[in-house]
Amino acid sequence: MARGILRVYLGAAPGVGKTFAMLDEGWRRKERGTDVVVGYVETHGRPKTSSQLRDLEVVPRQAITYRDQVFEEMDLDALLARRPEVALVDELAHSNVPGAGNTKRWQDIEALLDAGISVITTVNIQHLESLNDVVRQITGVEQRETVPDAVVRAADQIELVDMSPEALRRRMAHGNIYDPAKIDAALANYFRIGNLAALRELALLWVADRVDESLQDYRERHGIAQPWQTKERVVVALTGAPSGDALVRRAARMAMRTKGELVGVHVQPSDGLAGERPSGLDAQRALLEELGGRFHQVPGSDVAAALVQVARAENATQIVLGASHRSRLTELFRGSVINSVVRQSGGAIDVHVISNDEEPSVPRQYRTGGPLWRRLAPLDRSRRIAGFMLAVGGPPLLTVALTRIRGSLGLQNALLCYLLLVVAVATTGGIWPAAIACLLGFALLNWYFTPPFHTFTIANSRDSLALFAFIVVAGVISTLVDLASRRRHEAARARIEAQSLARIAGLVLGERDPVTRLVDDLIVTFRLEGAAIMRPARQGWTATEDRELLAAYATQLSVALVSRRLRTEAASAEALAKTNELRTALLAAVSHDLRTPLAAIKTAATSLLADDVTLEPSLQLELLETINGETDRLNTLVGNLLDMSRLQTGAVNVLLTPVDLEEVVGLAVASLPDSSRVDVQVDQTLPQVKADLALLERVIANLLANALAFSPGDSTVAVQAARDGQRVDLHVVDRGAGIPFEAREHVFLPFQRLGDNPNGTGVGLGLAVAKGFVEAMDGELTVEDTPGGGCTMIVSLRSAEG
Repeated sequence: MARGILRVYLGAAPGVGKTFAMLDEGWRRKERGTDVVVGYVETHGRPKTSSQLRDLEVVPRQAITYRDQVFEEMDLDALLARRPEVALVDELAHSNVPGAGNTKRWQDIEALLDAGISVITTVNIQHLESLNDVVRQITGVEQRETVPDAVVRAADQIELVDMSPEALRRRMAHGNIYDPAKIDAALANYFRIGNLAALRELALLWVADRVDESLQDYRERHGIAQPWQTKERVVVALTGAPSGDALVRRAARMAMRTKGELVGVHVQPSDGLAGERPSGLDAQRALLEELGGRFHQVPGSDVAAALVQVARAENATQIVLGASHRSRLTELFRGSVINSVVRQSGGAIDVHVISNDEEPSVPRQYRTGGPLWRRLAPLDRSRRIAGFMLAVGGPPLLTVALTRIRGSLGLQNALLCYLLLVVAVATTGGIWPAAIACLLGFALLNWYFTPPFHTFTIANSRDSLALFAFIVVAGVISTLVDLASRRRHEAARARIEAQSLARIAGLVLGERDPVTRLVDDLIVTFRLEGAAIMRPARQGWTATEDRELLAAYATQLSVALVSRRLRTEAASAEALAKTNELRTALLAAVSHDLRTPLAAIKTAATSLLADDVTLEPSLQLELLETINGETDRLNTLVGNLLDMSRLQTGAVNVLLTPVDLEEVVGLAVASLPDSSRVDVQVDQTLPQVKADLALLERVIANLLANALAFSPGDSTVAVQAARDGQRVDLHVVDRGAGIPFEAREHVFLPFQRLGDNPNGTGVGLGLAVAKGFVEAMDGELTVEDTPGGGCTMIVSLRSAEG
């Protein structure tokens, strides 16, 4: 079965017209004969949006009861049974009510797509998971309903529903988005011009990035290597040289002038372990990122080819290089990175060479050909090839040059020239190319410089001795040069390994959890594209040259992993100890407070059931009231114990919905046995708050019960509310003795009672439960003094309008 197609309408803010566009697209498809149904749509009471439903078929919603409230959710099973071609499902980031099946609506949509049903949906930019913190910084409001970016990026089609901030505010002012009572607050807070402009820029940039991904995928699928100049991207080559800072700033200015992107690239030689890291590279990387650029570190034996490859992969339009201070002779023998980049970039990428006054422009170990110890390393394939080429071509060329002056040269001088050539070959390619050069030189010396000429006959015995001495001396010198090259190579490797081991030890000793840093260091040291930690099925190493260093990394990673596991176990043990401590405190606290109401109930019930005593009606009523009161007290106590247990185990399920404060305060007051002492002063015009209705009711009831318990019997407890920016504060004000400043941090702990005197009731859990529930609703519970004496508990919650 083919998977359905997902189309997403993305908006910058509520009210831009996402749902309108989704319904309009559904109606157009129905007119073309497509089987389209509305799985879920939220019109928010907007007449123009509701009119877009027209004659579209709407699948009835599923009614779910949760905490004595009825909620409506999309009926996924009904949609799957109906099996339309296209389903319109609003609000991609919506969180489903517990009991609806999936936790998130995007999971419902995935089920529809897997069933072969195409889906058209909507989402605002502030609901994308990766932008959650950015949106909070811009608007001051944290979005609790988010959707993973990967879900939206995986959509087959993404269409931006755009509207200017001014136009969106006009729509708001005309009453096309919110109710008239909420318009002024919305325009003064979330819908400010600056907020809307920033959210719009986020949406445009996110969609532009998605377009870049699609373009890159298209170019790869069609084998298009040349960059398309759809957007300016500046690639700057970094080496760690002192002039690099000026180079980064110059490239950043070029990128800013063209509104383009800045990418820094550092190429490491790829033949073995990393050499000493340039001292200025880290500072240049920090400067690059500070200026808004991205940094790439890539391995490569050919610096120019690696730079051009990265530039093409980034679809870059410009490459910025620092001017070289090397001499012409050095460039002649070693080549020029700048010239190679210009040749390989073609006409699609502009190459800028920036002059500077710093010396040198490139650290020694990062010049063409790599550091000297690498150039002498016998295991370097390119050096061996160069050595063989020099061994084969060098002696004939030298012979041509020397035969022109054979009459004045002499055999001894010719021997010295060929010996010098053999040493050069040995230095370049090792002992085997030198052996070839030695034998070829012997033959050419015999043919061209030993009488009789042009024969292999040697007339003079002294010449024979000289030629054989040449063979011996050339062989010994070649062996010594090759051995010296190997020793130098091994010494360089030993130094680098020592630096790596010291770095490993520092990471293990200095980091609390060094696993990530160790893996990153391993990748840089061995110039890998990535690394993963796995448990091997068998022992043994596939690498031989780097076995010891790899073993050191493996050992330290093993130690770090064991340390991580031990820390996790220690944390679990600590949590278990806290749980046991809580259980012990719980048993100690309830041993008296549970027994007291049970004893009172037992005594009253026994008196009522006694056959040998006739009780007056008034006394019977008093005993029944005692049973009722102690039962309520016991029920409250058990409820607080259960709530505290849920908070300690993280089992509190929070469903944030817009809640009317006046309504929930009324419910909380009605649940109190002494509600006549509560004075409610909550303005009806206050905005709704985002909260869980059942949890907020318990919070207010606990705070009121605590205030009443610690207030004089003839006083009242006031409940007041006021708006504070994008939050609403609820005040519970009593006229009791108050709470000392030094005790305020402790009153919210479990089993804490002021002065260890609970007025004969409770185990000190009411405030702890209240604080836990408030924080679970992303709120804050604080304590202040009441002017004139007493205590004021303040519950601060987010406004539903924000």
